[in-house]
Amino acid sequence: MNVQTIMVIGAGQMGSGIAQVCAQAGFNVILNDLKREFTDRGMGIILKNLSRQVEKGKLTTEQKDEIISRLTLSTDLQDANKADLIIEAAVENLDVKMKIFSQLDQIASPGAILASNTSSLPITEIAAATSRPEKVIGMHFMNPVPVMKLVEIIRGLATTDEVYETIEAVTKRLAKVPVEVNDFPGFVSNRVLMPMINEAIFTLYEGVASKEAIDEVMKLGMNHPMGPLTLADFIGLDTCLYIMETLHEGFGDDKYRPCPLLRKYVKAGWLGRKSGRGFYVYE
Repeated sequence: MNVQTIMVIGAGQMGSGIAQVCAQAGFNVILNDLKREFTDRGMGIILKNLSRQVEKGKLTTEQKDEIISRLTLSTDLQDANKADLIIEAAVENLDVKMKIFSQLDQIASPGAILASNTSSLPITEIAAATSRPEKVIGMHFMNPVPVMKLVEIIRGLATTDEVYETIEAVTKRLAKVPVEVNDFPGFVSNRVLMPMINEAIFTLYEGVASKEAIDEVMKLGMNHPMGPLTLADFIGLDTCLYIMETLHEGFGDDKYRPCPLLRKYVKAGWLGRKSGRGFYVYE
């Protein structure tokens, strides 16, 4: 299958990053969101990232301008009919994603592939909202997208080999490393990562050590680039809670029970970096 135009739905941190790497790889990209202010903010993130690459000598000004020329902003979901591949990067909520995929199924051309950047939700269930489950697949990019190499590719129950091979080829063209993962809650990345973060929060909750000490142990003792509580703030505590709830519900195992302190912080609006306060305070 020949992919030339990619539509990215959701112009937040993940969506704008996906749009950037797709445009850098030579694809024509439509960056879509509900409001113009959201797409403008997403384009602002892309411009800032590309300008930084120019300053570091990794891109010329001409190359930056060429990448930007391949990006189009959109607030109309009907633009999906122009795309060969649509990557959904909306909020991590199953009902929202299923509604988007149901709409895309009506709008997108019959041959278009529908991909979700979900970090934990079942691809098979998302695909069931469409009449083309064989053309639905998961593409889980890591944050920050322009830097991180991994993309988890998740087959749904009906995903065809041709669709998988197309997405694998697109991923390689983005200079990313595709890793095939089966459709289980949290896939591999978050099934392993989130319980570790949750356990770090329990360690703080139970008074075993201070937040600084917990992070320092994992950085110096386990060679992690950042501590689990700092990482939770970076990901967003609301996202961490949602993924833990997805794991808990999906497996029915109490080892995935979200820490009460995580719930308390989310209810207080302490969501991490994006809200200015999580386990740490951000100016």
